[in-house]
Amino acid sequence: MQKKSSNKLSTRSLTTRVKTAKKRKLSSTRWLQRQLNDPFVIEAKKLGYRSRAAFKLIAIDDQFKFLKPGKRVIDLGAAPGGWTQVAVNRVNSLGTLKGLSGKVIGIDLKEIDDIPGATLITEDFMNFPSSKLIQSVLIESADIILSDMATAATGHTSTDHIRIMGLLENAMEFAKTILSPGGVFLGKVLQGGTEKNLLKNMKRYFKTIKHVKPPASRSNSRENYVIAQGFRSKA
Repeated sequence: MQKKSSNKLSTRSLTTRVKTAKKRKLSSTRWLQRQLNDPFVIEAKKLGYRSRAAFKLIAIDDQFKFLKPGKRVIDLGAAPGGWTQVAVNRVNSLGTLKGLSGKVIGIDLKEIDDIPGATLITEDFMNFPSSKLIQSVLIESADIILSDMATAATGHTSTDHIRIMGLLENAMEFAKTILSPGGVFLGKVLQGGTEKNLLKNMKRYFKTIKHVKPPASRSNSRENYVIAQGFRSKA
């Protein structure tokens, strides 16, 4: 089980240089070199997290402190499982810490390798509530809905933006059906203009809406996160 980690990482390691292979595109070589020298990637491997994205959730929770022991969490688009691992640790779903024991459910179209302390569902969350598989697990309402979902990049900025915003809208609709009063929704958003209508809708259902860009989110990326707290089921 991972220890609660700080998002302050050492950047003193030596740079690893990658030579361009004959069959590898220059862009792929640049991506690989960036990965090999990314302090969050290095730290994730050291601590056993499945992705550098774990540090995004760690930083956001360090700031807003919503992943408390005893909370019930659903992680949408959970693969490969970095956010699910963090949630398991912080809500104490393994029951190894003092206090209440929480519950963590990860849902993804892709099959996820087992994560101790989490229930994993290979299913499209948008099939809820018609999915018997999801219904069999979601007996109770959830306190927290997480969504770090993204679509494969097309290289066309407006298309990529619309697709990711579509995922966020679907995640929000799911949250409205399953969140308990006072619940929290955290989702990925891309800056680009069309998020204004979604944020306006979210304000009808949550007491507070804030944007946050954790250190692990690359500075040259339009990626951002919106955290909505204080869910009220009746808008």
